[in-house]
Amino acid sequence: MTNNDEDKIRKAFASKDWNDIKASDSWQIFKIMSEFVEGFEKMSRIGPCVSIFGSARTKPENPYYQLAEDIAFKLTKEGYGVITGGGPGIMEAANKGAKAGGGKSVGLNIVLPFEQSSNPFVDNDKNINFDYFFVRKTIFLKYSQGFIAMPGGFGTLDELFESITLIQTNKVAHFPIVLVGKKYWEGLLDWVKQTMLLEEHNISEKDLELFHIVDEADEAVAIITEFYSKYLLKPNF
Repeated sequence: MTNNDEDKIRKAFASKDWNDIKASDSWQIFKIMSEFVEGFEKMSRIGPCVSIFGSARTKPENPYYQLAEDIAFKLTKEGYGVITGGGPGIMEAANKGAKAGGGKSVGLNIVLPFEQSSNPFVDNDKNINFDYFFVRKTIFLKYSQGFIAMPGGFGTLDELFESITLIQTNKVAHFPIVLVGKKYWEGLLDWVKQTMLLEEHNISEKDLELFHIVDEADEAVAIITEFYSKYLLKPNF
């Protein structure tokens, strides 16, 4: 634990009077509102997009980087834009593929003290910065027609399970969720099936139908396009 962490803990337990609480919380509310307003305004005219999640630490020579780039490129050729977290790694790969395919390349960047900075493949008018993770996740989910999870860390798992939960509880439409990389995800999926489903009965068997797992770019893109072909819907750009 750093000195900065200890200072934050002490500050959280420090005595505050009503004026201190009212002032700080009120300004925080306005900041949160401003992030929602900017996100809604910029994304409302974006057109159909697919969100691609994945690690910020993945290097360009990694096969998953190249796979994310290929998926994004092929999605743009089907008429979809691509939304990422706007940072390096898998996010950069996806924005790079979208840019190469001539599609819309969106970056929802989170301000962090490490790892995250906007990559150069995000469209200048579609780069949005956030201080709050929950505002950013709302924008991800509200404006996506599909979710593709590449190998990643805690942030990717957070976004993945948030997406699954909102679909499971009917808070958002049943958009397709695709996990890419069977070798990477199979351990987690074995635990979900064996422990969550069979041993503890914390989910239903039908919940396993909320997502797909693939290895190839064409498979991932096909799941998105086939889902929408049922409804005779096509992207409008």
